[in-house]
Amino acid sequence: MKKTIIKSGLLIATTAVVIAGHSFTANVPQWVAALSPVSSADAATETSKLGDLSKFRVIAADTSKLVDANDLTGAKKRIKDLETSWDDAEPALKPRAAADWHKLDKSIDDALEALRESSPSQAKCKKTLTDLLAMFDRMSGKG
Repeated sequence: MKKTIIKSGLLIATTAVVIAGHSFTANVPQWVAALSPVSSADAATETSKLGDLSKFRVIAADTSKLVDANDLTGAKKRIKDLETSWDDAEPALKPRAAADWHKLDKSIDDALEALRESSPSQAKCKKTLTDLLAMFDRMSGKG
């Protein structure tokens, strides 16, 4: 019985928020509003000026995990996926915010360069990937 009431309350709250794009949070019980995992303000900051960068960030995070495991050969292979997908997306991304695109491109290049050295340093690779992940987060409004 309680689950039905909660689901109905959430449905009403969700429906109220969606109607004509207006916010009716004053009429929604506080406990219902607290259940919402993402506020509209949070949703607005999840995408950068460049658009959704999450697929690129996932590849960078995967690469970072490989570096943490000292699998620099695997990290070098994985970051190639980032280079390819980033280059493929350039025509769509760069016109949206060229300055941001160049900053991210430089950070990606730094990580690529570190992993492609003849004797890559795990510490240097880790730093460039940490910096890259932080830049993705800043540009997406999360850092």
